[in-house]
Formats: sequence, C-alpha cells, structure tokens
Amino acid sequence: MSATPTPEDRPGTVALLGVPMDLGADRRGVDMGPSAIRYAGLADRLEGLGYDCTDEGDLTVPRPERQDPDGGDPSAKYVDEVETVCTRLADSVAAARESGRLPLVLGGDHSIAIGTARGVARAGPGTTGVLWIDAHADFNTPETSPSGNVHGMPLAATVGLGSFADREWTAAPGIAAENVALVGLRSVDDRESASVRESGAATYTMSDIDERGIAAVTREAIAVASAGVDRLYVSLDMDVLDPDEAPGVGTPVRGGMTYREAHTAMELVHSEAPDVCALELVEVNPVLDRENRTAELACELAASALGERVL
Repeated sequence: MSATPTPEDRPGTVALLGVPMDLGADRRGVDMGPSAIRYAGLADRLEGLGYDCTDEGDLTVPRPERQDPDGGDPSAKYVDEVETVCTRLADSVAAARESGRLPLVLGGDHSIAIGTARGVARAGPGTTGVLWIDAHADFNTPETSPSGNVHGMPLAATVGLGSFADREWTAAPGIAAENVALVGLRSVDDRESASVRESGAATYTMSDIDERGIAAVTREAIAVASAGVDRLYVSLDMDVLDPDEAPGVGTPVRGGMTYREAHTAMELVHSEAPDVCALELVEVNPVLDRENRTAELACELAASALGERVL
C-alpha cells in the first residue's frame, strides 16, 4: 500500500447514503437513525471542512409490519428483505465510488454493512481491508446465531462464513478475514467467539484498550487492516461507546469507549489510514436517545474521521 495520503489527496466529495432499516435487529427505532444524524447537522459540518457534500437521500426499505419475520428461515430473520436492501446499497456505494465520491453510509442496523462491503469491493480491482469499531463482533452465521438477527452476522457474511458464503448478494471479493480488525469488543457470543478466533481476524477488546490505550490499539488495528491491501473500509457502530456517552443505540453494552477515546480513534483514521474508501455510521436509535445526543456524537465522529481537529 502507498504511504498515508494527505488530506488533499482524499476525495473532495462525500455522498451521504441513508439506509433507514431495522429489519436486521430485534428492537425498533434504528430506522430513524439516518434522519437523526442529518438533523444533527452532518452535511453542514462536512462542508465546513471543505468537502462538497451530496445527499443521495434514503434507500427504500420494506416495512416490517408487512413482512414475515422468519421469511421462511428463522435462523436469519427478514433475510429476503435484508438482501433486497443490501443489493440496492451495494449499487449506490459502487456508483459513488466510481464517480470519485466517498460513500458515507448512515444506518440503520448493522446488517447494511453487507451491502456497503459488497459495493466497495465491486467499485474497482484490488483488495480491501476492514476496520470494524463495535462492541460486538457481528461474526455470527445463521448456523450459530442465538437470535437469528442478521445485524449480528454482517462481518461473517462479508468474509464468506456459514451458509451466507454461497449467496451472491453477500459476496465481497477482495475482503479477507486476515485484513479485518475489530476494535472495542466486549459482547461476543460463545459460538461466535470460536468463529472469530478461527477466522484470523485481528481483535482488540475493551480490556486491550484499558491496558494499552486507545491510540496504540487503533494504530495497530489500522496497520493490520491496511497491510497489503489497496483501500480501507471503516464501519463504526455507535454502541462501541459507553451508554453514558451514547444512550441512543440499538444494542447498548456497558463498559464502552469514552467520548475522547472514540474521537481519538476517528482522528487516527484520518491521519494514519490510507485510502479510506467508505465510512459507515450505524445503530443510532433516536427512540432511546436523549435530545439527539447520540446522533450529534455520530456527526462529530464522522467529522473527526474526515479531518476535523481542535487546531
């Protein structure tokens, strides 16, 4: 991979892609996440950093009230609807990339990452690393998931594990587990844990952050995910933060990152991650939020990842 680019080398235009979906989760509300993030002023903030910001609007998502939750497969609830949305998202992400814009995907639950990853992989030749910042590993498969919720499966699907490996809509060529780094883990299912260990992905728990510090962990994670690849896709689940910092998330877990730790991680994405090809913000749930606090924090973190600094 080439040396870390300067801000001037990065895309000058950001394409906002809203995906108001909560079909991959078992709690309603994250479908309103894209609207909450926009309302918090994301476009204005990025334009203040010198980016041209184009808002592509929201993808159409089937309403869960009109769907069969099992979709014929209780091990992967609403899987047909998730496939439809992720296929549309992959098209939108690929189109943004091909036109020289940076896709900034606003979720929605984390199952949408299947579409983001596939879109990035389709947009050009070469390989892609993944920096996955999340309280959860999202490494379940339909065979291991205790809930059947697809938002716990996107990373496994992306690297081709389980029954999702044979499905065209989940395939993300050029993304391999050895170039995946997970940061902030603190809630991993037992069978999922075995899959993560066997996959070869790099993992950094909150205990690692406590012991080594967020800067050292993030630098190492970026280096692992970027080693030998052509670009880096960054997916930020807002539940990586402690619920005291980000109360409005789909699946809160105590003991997460502080406000400053999250900003430090995003600042390092900007300063040390070469060729970021997509940024994703997921699992903002305004129903559980307080005064849009979590959506505002999501805007701040996106701005840090794209170059905002104190001085």
